[in-house]
Amino acid sequence: MDIFRFGFESMGCGCEILVACADKNQAVAAVEPSIQEISRIEQKYSRYRKGSVVSLINEFAGLDSVECDDETMFLLRYAGKLFEQSGGLFDVTSGVLGMAWDFDRKQLPEKKIVDYLLELVGWKHVECDGMSVRLSRKGMRIDLGGIGKEYAADRAAEMLYATGIRHGYVNMAGDIRVVGPMADGEPWTIGIRDPRRTEALIASIPLYTGAIATSGDYERYFEVAGRRYSHIINPVSGCPVNYWRSVTVAAPSAMSAGSCSTIAMLKEVGGLDYLDQAGILYLAVDHTGKIYHKN
Repeated sequence: MDIFRFGFESMGCGCEILVACADKNQAVAAVEPSIQEISRIEQKYSRYRKGSVVSLINEFAGLDSVECDDETMFLLRYAGKLFEQSGGLFDVTSGVLGMAWDFDRKQLPEKKIVDYLLELVGWKHVECDGMSVRLSRKGMRIDLGGIGKEYAADRAAEMLYATGIRHGYVNMAGDIRVVGPMADGEPWTIGIRDPRRTEALIASIPLYTGAIATSGDYERYFEVAGRRYSHIINPVSGCPVNYWRSVTVAAPSAMSAGSCSTIAMLKEVGGLDYLDQAGILYLAVDHTGKIYHKN
């Protein structure tokens, strides 16, 4: 078998699908539907796309409910479970806080602005009734970015498998869902990036199946007076978390890996206890650079 790589842009990041199969025609036939599926999910759930389901729900915040399909209700109910599992820290309504934390301007927001936006945060204000959803407060927003990319990776991998692919993976900017091992039966070797040195690795993890995802403070951030402020924001305090530099998790699916790594970041000093109780494998780097792992 030969290895074929297909790179593309989606959800604001660089992505890659790699498959091992007999020839390029088979590879293209398998990969094209998976890329189309990722594009479909982006168009349907991106809050940046006018007409998306998420944009429509946000547009009607404080007004009417919006009728949704099974897929949307599945994602919203999953978000609700994550809210409960995280003790209220994984909250898809917290994206509105990004209006205060502008990572392009790179300056601290005024406290009164953060306090105002915190009034618009709260999963308890999301009303899921049967097949309809309503945000009870005007100005509220939901943002499925915390699970959408991972959901897309899982769906793309499932489609690859359905077309006969047994060796390969889907890589959504470092969140990876494996379809199966390498053609020779050996695992794929997944490098874990050093959160402070862009081109350096701190570990390599062998993966036969399942998924791996990393959350960290190094993709979107700014620094003021020597302190780093990342894009991962605590929905209770309204401020970025700062205990972990990165948390990498291996789990059966990209959705579970991604949500667990994010929750660990949000729980800060309690992150490892959460991961240990969940019984999953991880590699974490704290704010001092100390590495913790369970394998």
